[in-house]
Amino acid sequence: MARDWTRRRTAKRERMDMVRPFASGRVLDAGRMREALQALLRPGDRVALEGDNQKQADFLAEALAGCDPGAVHGLHLLISSISLREHLDVFERGVARRLDFAYAGPQSVRMAQLLADGKVEIGAIHTYVELYARMFVDLTPHVALLCAEQADRDGNLYTGPGTEDTPTIAEAVAFSDGVTVVQVNELVDKVPRVDIPGDWVDLIVESPRPFALEPLFTRDPRRIGQVEILMAMMTLRGIYERHGVTTLNHGIGFDTAAIELLLPTYGEELGLRGKICRHWALNPHPTLIPAIESGWVESVHCFGGEPGTERYVAARPDVFFTGRDGSLRSNRVLCQLAGQYAVDLFIGSSLQIDACANSSTVTEGRLTGFGGAPNMGHDPHGRRHSSPAWLSMLTGDAPALRGRKLVVQITQTFRQGGEPAFVETLDAVPVGKDAGMPVPPIMIYGDDVSHVVTEEGVAYLYKAAGPAERREAVAAVAGATPIGRGIDERRVEALRRDGLVALPEDLGVDVRRAKRSLLAARSIEDLVAWSGGLYDPPARFRTW
Repeated sequence: MARDWTRRRTAKRERMDMVRPFASGRVLDAGRMREALQALLRPGDRVALEGDNQKQADFLAEALAGCDPGAVHGLHLLISSISLREHLDVFERGVARRLDFAYAGPQSVRMAQLLADGKVEIGAIHTYVELYARMFVDLTPHVALLCAEQADRDGNLYTGPGTEDTPTIAEAVAFSDGVTVVQVNELVDKVPRVDIPGDWVDLIVESPRPFALEPLFTRDPRRIGQVEILMAMMTLRGIYERHGVTTLNHGIGFDTAAIELLLPTYGEELGLRGKICRHWALNPHPTLIPAIESGWVESVHCFGGEPGTERYVAARPDVFFTGRDGSLRSNRVLCQLAGQYAVDLFIGSSLQIDACANSSTVTEGRLTGFGGAPNMGHDPHGRRHSSPAWLSMLTGDAPALRGRKLVVQITQTFRQGGEPAFVETLDAVPVGKDAGMPVPPIMIYGDDVSHVVTEEGVAYLYKAAGPAERREAVAAVAGATPIGRGIDERRVEALRRDGLVALPEDLGVDVRRAKRSLLAARSIEDLVAWSGGLYDPPARFRTW
């Protein structure tokens, strides 16, 4: 018997026939969305649901969570970021059973409880790029539930500044005979630019409300204190200046926001403009506005957008990647690849770091996940282009010499609530064991970390002769935590002499100057002023 090579195509045609009563052409009836999904889905389907880092297909998630478990059950969900209640309601109700994801920050406590209750099976906790890559290999979705700003009746999509993951997921589904369903904020006659062509899109629905969009990268300078400023000063002097870092990625947090706000002040004093921090893989951080306006920043490529920065970004096309319509074009996959291969430095924080500099955001009672940090927070051995910063970390023996990416962990020794950031054993180890994971959910492996920065100083781990000396360097900057109490002052002094540890005075940093007056902007209002009124912060950040 001849083999049928078109089974996927036939299955798609059958699905589309089943959903036709709920649609006019490509346009679904929003009032019958739950019924449409029940007609479209099959038990056990792999379903990619946005779930991005910032934007959420919340109307479709709500409809999915409302499906009858008797009709739709055992789904395998692929969600990069678990952010909404509905993302986990589907597991509570039995509509879905298996989950592959990257990040679960807002739902991390509930995620851990559902796992303990046996309501969800976890395939893996991925990095963003890892999850998307598997959609083209062994986790290809049968159905994608996506979101966009606008669509025309031919299905052409305008995703706007917050494009994020949408084109990548749509491509994986469209070219494997899956079904792509997109909620849009508005149906229009003509989209301002085509971000995803209509022949990748099967069904669209005009949502009764705009999709949820989180201002994830907005940090109010009012919350930056003296400790963050001190660490930022040490980072600029002891890492950025020392290594000549020109291409970089900053993680989310007040620690890195402080660095951004010191560039036009402290960085200018040091004569570093034009020498460091020129090219960024970064969302449009509002705290980067003063550095952009001061001429520090040449380019920014973005993972996603940031609510309130739309007019500012459109007015700075020499810096940001924008379309002919003037709006930002973000792309999480390409920016993650830039953060992995094209930048010299990644700097971010973590909830826990152990003596070997392994770190994780998975803690007791919280299954948070990783997002993109493991992707960018490692030294990619596939890199072949050189730069001064990369070559400053030269390793190996001739002829097999190679440079190295700077992977920096920055954190205060104690977190909010007095919890030590440096611990003997990461919570991720028992959490992973209890969850039946084959390996602990470590976010960034210690052997990839080149520097650790705390309020105590900078540890230059890449200089260590071996694992024991690396542990000593970590302990030297770990303060009064369990790790820090394990090293005596004489050994710290020896590490300073050998250049493995630098305290503020070793870097020429005057601790007395670590004051808020050193920040280029000390409030959201200041950022608006720096932008010439173009930055329009979300209401919750307004105090005027």
